[in-house]
Amino acid sequence: MPKLKTHRGAAKRLRKSGSGKVMRASAFHSHLLAKKSAKRKRRLNKSVVVSGASARAMKGLLPYA
Repeated sequence: MPKLKTHRGAAKRLRKSGSGKVMRASAFHSHLLAKKSAKRKRRLNKSVVVSGASARAMKGLLPYA
């Protein structure tokens, strides 16, 4: 059985948590920040768990992570 290739785009955007969940960065935190409240920007700064069927697909993209 040959080695599996890691999807490099996914590797740069996703990581696995200690419990094996797939984590991603929150969207909407790159520009147009002046109109967003400090509370909202703090919340967007944190990583979130990839949900549902997406997580299973993402695990396939990161076979060794």
